[in-house]
Amino acid sequence: MRQWTPLLAVCLGTFMLLIDVTIVNVALPDITRDLDAGFSAVQWVIDIYALSLAALLLGAGGLADALGRRRVYLAGLTLFAAASVACGLSQDITVLIIGRAVQGVGGAAMFATTIALINISYTGRDRATAYGIWGAVSGAAAGAGLVIGGVLTDLLSWRWAFWVNLPISLLAITLTLIVFGDDERKRVRLDLPGMVTFTAAAGLITYAIIEAGEQGWTTRTPMISAGLGVLALIVFVLLQRRTTHPLIDLSLLRRPVFTGAVLAAAVLSSAAFGSSALISIWLQSVVGLSPMAAGLSLLPMSAVAFAVAGALSRRLHGVPVARPIGAGLFLIGCGSLLMLLVRADSTWTALLPGLLFVGVGVGLATPPLTAAALSAVPVQRSGMASGVLNTSRQLGLAFGVAVLGSVFTSRAGDVLASRDVPASGDIASAVSGGQTQAVLQAAPAAFREQLEAAVHAAFASGLHGAFAIAGAVGVLGSVVVFLLLRRAPAEAPHAGAPVSSPAVQKDTTPSR
Repeated sequence: MRQWTPLLAVCLGTFMLLIDVTIVNVALPDITRDLDAGFSAVQWVIDIYALSLAALLLGAGGLADALGRRRVYLAGLTLFAAASVACGLSQDITVLIIGRAVQGVGGAAMFATTIALINISYTGRDRATAYGIWGAVSGAAAGAGLVIGGVLTDLLSWRWAFWVNLPISLLAITLTLIVFGDDERKRVRLDLPGMVTFTAAAGLITYAIIEAGEQGWTTRTPMISAGLGVLALIVFVLLQRRTTHPLIDLSLLRRPVFTGAVLAAAVLSSAAFGSSALISIWLQSVVGLSPMAAGLSLLPMSAVAFAVAGALSRRLHGVPVARPIGAGLFLIGCGSLLMLLVRADSTWTALLPGLLFVGVGVGLATPPLTAAALSAVPVQRSGMASGVLNTSRQLGLAFGVAVLGSVFTSRAGDVLASRDVPASGDIASAVSGGQTQAVLQAAPAAFREQLEAAVHAAFASGLHGAFAIAGAVGVLGSVVVFLLLRRAPAEAPHAGAPVSSPAVQKDTTPSR
């Protein structure tokens, strides 16, 4: 049993950082009510964590090479635990957002070292078993986050969605100190200018999208933010082309198979999970479900994805990766379009057909993604390739939440304005943040019934806009990805790598 203690230490950190992607979704209505937050702030609670992970994942791998993987993993666990406590103690939405950003920093340090720690702990058949268990834990984390977040919010408080990380972190830190010794360090040159410009580009563009939902694209703030974001992206590309130690080797993107896999990762995350926060808010503030019931209502998608991935991953061996990935994205798009069945008076069951389709699509597309990406690059670039893939996943989620939230707010505001609701923009922001009941209670009694009907209609219209965009991204993305991946080999040379392997700089070129 002692031989599996290192795996337990790694899986505890992985499970914790991945459940925190979704654990706050069902807690959002309570958070917005307690901290008096608007919808744009709610989006940042989700997005800032994904952005921190995405922006720092590649750089964290290089830092682990320089300082030692055990040391960086421990630092990540400690930082994550401290940030989780700060999030739970937050009395202001800004403090919570900052805490989530720091959580993302700690999560990146953990995520970038987990596979390397497994590699140095196991060999042969034990290593394959460890990869399988780690992959199963990673796959179960998203669904578990929804349920755990719902149970803790329902029975205790939304703050426990963060405080629960403390005992897990302490156990993981203790095990790591016991089972891992100091590992070899390497001299590496970190691309700090690349990290800074990449982070600025992702953050500014996301900020522009979120603010556009509140203010409109023609207003000053979104336009300036978008312009600065594009400028930062251009500078990043120029730096990557000129530096001898790039954060991302842009020449990899000239390979259609690699580009297809990276694009598929972003499409999958945005189309499948970008609307989950909106759905959770609708289930609680409009349908009237408890946080626990809302989490359980979303569980079918994760459960089906997990079951399909487990059942089909081995049977797809030898099948060209373009087929399952393209078909999976297509099913995700179709599932999102099926969610257009939601009406103003619908219950959670209106979502079920769409959630099941999306779950099948996620389960079908996810297992071959890493194999597809690694099949297109030299072995010495495999660490960078898997890092870019996971970065694309997180950016896809961040942009998906921002874009779909912006569309939702705009459509909901238009419906409220068309029904002559006073301060329609403010009310749209409030109800989209989960404050429907507070808005109704504050309204004059004579106007309350009319306002409730308008809010239900606005919410349904906003969801329709988000589902339509997600569906279009999934369907169109499936076509583009299929065309890019159609020349990928049926058996990837790196197919033994874990499905969700993060950026591990152990396998990169010496220049990293």
